[in-house]
Amino acid sequence: MNEATLEIPYEIPEGARNPVEPFLRMDRMPHIWCAGCGIGTTVNCFTRALLDSKANLDKVAIVSGIGCTGRVAGYARLDSFHTTHGRAIPFATGLKLANPELQVVVYSGDGDLFAIGGNHFIHAARRNMDLKVICVNNMIYAMTGGQTAPTTPATAITATSPYGVSEPTFNLVALAEAAGASYVARWTTYHVKQLARSMEEVLKKKGFCFIEVISPCPTLYQRRNKMGDGLDAMKDYKAKSKVRNGAPTGECTLSKTGEIVVGKFVDRERPDYLELLKAQMIESLGDRYVEPEEACCSEC
Repeated sequence: MNEATLEIPYEIPEGARNPVEPFLRMDRMPHIWCAGCGIGTTVNCFTRALLDSKANLDKVAIVSGIGCTGRVAGYARLDSFHTTHGRAIPFATGLKLANPELQVVVYSGDGDLFAIGGNHFIHAARRNMDLKVICVNNMIYAMTGGQTAPTTPATAITATSPYGVSEPTFNLVALAEAAGASYVARWTTYHVKQLARSMEEVLKKKGFCFIEVISPCPTLYQRRNKMGDGLDAMKDYKAKSKVRNGAPTGECTLSKTGEIVVGKFVDRERPDYLELLKAQMIESLGDRYVEPEEACCSEC
C-alpha cells in the first residue's frame, strides 16, 4: 500500500516513540525547526485535536504557505498542500469549493497570512469560507532572516529595524473579528490544553475559524532582543498571559513587554459562503433550482 494512502490509527501503535508519529511523515525527519521553537508544540496540539474530535482523516486537508510554519503541511501525514507565499487561503478556498465535504485547515505563519496574504485573509473571513486557519505568530519573518513582520511589536529589534520597529503592529484577533470570522481565539504555546481544545472546537464548527498561537522564535527574535531561549519564553508566557474569554478584541493588542490576553473571544453563528450561495441561487431560480448532485448525469 502506498504510504500516502495508509490509514492513521486513532489508537497509538505499540512501539511508537511519540504519539504524534502516526500523523507525521517520519521519512522527512529530522525537521528544520530550531531548538526551542514552538511550532512543534502546536503540531502536538493539532494531533490531540484530531484524536479527540475523531475527525475523518480521509476528509482532512491541510494547506500552508511559505515560512517556518508552512513546513507543517509538508510533515503532516494527511492530504497536504504547500502553496506559494501568501496564497494558502485562496488555494484552500478553491479546495473547499471543489469538494465541500473536505475539512480544510490552513496552517501557516503571521508573515505569510497577514503580509502578502493579508487581503486573502480579510475576504475569506468576510465571505465566511468554511476554513480553519491556524496562525503560528512568532512576530517575525523567521525563515528568511529575521525581518520585521506586520506582527512585530513596537521597539523590537529585527534585521530590517536595527533601531527598533516604529510601525504599529497588527492586532490579529481584532482584525479577524472585524472581517467576520465565526470563531476567534488566541493562545500561547504554554497553553497546550487550551490550544488543543480550541483546535478541536474549530474542527467541529462551520465557518471561518481563526486561532492565533503566540510562539517563541529563539534564534531570530529572542536572541536579537535579549529575551533568552525557548524555555525563557514559556516562563514569560506563563507570567504575562491573562485568560479573558469573551474579551473585546480591541483590547488584545500585543506589545514586547506587556500583558498577553488569551482566550476564546468570538464564537458566533453565521451562514457560511456555500450556504449564502445556495440561498441566492434558490431565490434567483426558484423552482428551477436543482441540487448539484441531482443535476449530475446518470453516467457519472
